Amino acid sequence: MTGANRTAGVLLGVVLFMGAMSFAAVPLYDWFCKVTGYGGETAVAGAGSDVVLDETIRIRFDASLDRKMPWEFKPVQTEVELKIGETGLAFYEAYNPTDRPIAGSASYNVAPYSAGAFFTKIDCFCFEEQVLQPGQRVQMPVTYYVDPEIREHREARFAHTITLSYTFYEIDLPAEEVTGLAPSQPEATQVN
Repeated sequence: MTGANRTAGVLLGVVLFMGAMSFAAVPLYDWFCKVTGYGGETAVAGAGSDVVLDETIRIRFDASLDRKMPWEFKPVQTEVELKIGETGLAFYEAYNPTDRPIAGSASYNVAPYSAGAFFTKIDCFCFEEQVLQPGQRVQMPVTYYVDPEIREHREARFAHTITLSYTFYEIDLPAEEVTGLAPSQPEATQVN
């Protein structure tokens, strides 16, 4: 193998490696966030905490929209205080002011990042895509608790306020919406 062929082979290998790493970057980052809690990634549980501390923590709720998303979106209540380990219930309101059905998906973040792994969702509208018909307004619930183990973490134990933020962005309508069938949305409550 000549020097030029070897160099070309090494360069091709580097290009293939970089392409593979860029393809894997998002799933690897998601996995990293879930394992470490970095980036405010939350935990998920099937039920509330067995332990409730006598200490309270403040939870703030924030909402935003992708710049291309035509919905209106806001938290019903912007702040609550609850005991650490106590199950909380919050609602976010979404409204589709357009004349067409719009599907949306929510991404979320928790701040401070160190508290993300201890903010535990039991049920959330963010687990599934949402479809709002023209003029439809819904309230979407989030059931959660703050894991009492937060007080054992070297950084998160200093958190006295946790902010849960959602950003909705538009996605393609599901096939049943495109064909005119209305999907059921048990997680959303119609508001008159």
